Amino acid sequence: MKKEFQRENPRKFGLIGKNISYSFSKTYFEKKFEALGIFATYQNFDLTDISDFSEIKKQEISGLNVTIPYKEKIIKFLDELTPDAENIGAVNTIKLKNDKYIGFNTDFIGFLEAIKPQLLPHHKKALILGTGGASKAIAYALEKLGITYRFVSRKNEIGFLNYENITRAIVQEFSVIINCTPLGTFPEIDQLPPFPTDFLTSKNLVFDLIYNPEKTKLMKLAEANGATTSNGYKMLQIQAEEAWKIWNTL
Repeated sequence: MKKEFQRENPRKFGLIGKNISYSFSKTYFEKKFEALGIFATYQNFDLTDISDFSEIKKQEISGLNVTIPYKEKIIKFLDELTPDAENIGAVNTIKLKNDKYIGFNTDFIGFLEAIKPQLLPHHKKALILGTGGASKAIAYALEKLGITYRFVSRKNEIGFLNYENITRAIVQEFSVIINCTPLGTFPEIDQLPPFPTDFLTSKNLVFDLIYNPEKTKLMKLAEANGATTSNGYKMLQIQAEEAWKIWNTL
């Protein structure tokens, strides 16, 4: 009887985002369910507007991942935030516990653990390309690593660098470059942020959060100038495993 009951009541998980048919998460977690013998489903919730999340909440989903462009906008729909998520100001993981939707951030853990083995003694400062929810998690991780950073934006905002103002000297000083924009993601693989890649050298580390394609146009141009590059796949794996722990142990 217990077996039949479980078959009729699978645990529900999913991903919230926009234009997410390419996403890694669904395949990753479905394979995990199969490998562990867990009866569960994972659904992509491709939302045209974050207000549609109100309908998703009615389904009592055990856990959710959140991706672009809703990592910040989702917060107002949640009941609680962990201290890390609150400090970052962005959520990429949600857990339903005691009828409350609780927001977590595992992006910063994924990034921190993925970039740490690649850092060299001269990697003291970083430029963060983009100012969205992902960039906030990256900034939080860099603070924990003791790395100074500046945000780079297309907009002329106080405290932010503009792409047009990036000089060779700045690229030499801020030797770590982190792309937090979606520019270059499949299928728009010819896109990239307007960053002056000609200023890059072998002293630079370029970390692109994009994982599809495996090597973005930004990474290819960086490598052509001698820079070390890394995509976001390892970060994604780590943050996904952290989300899994949250859903099942906390």
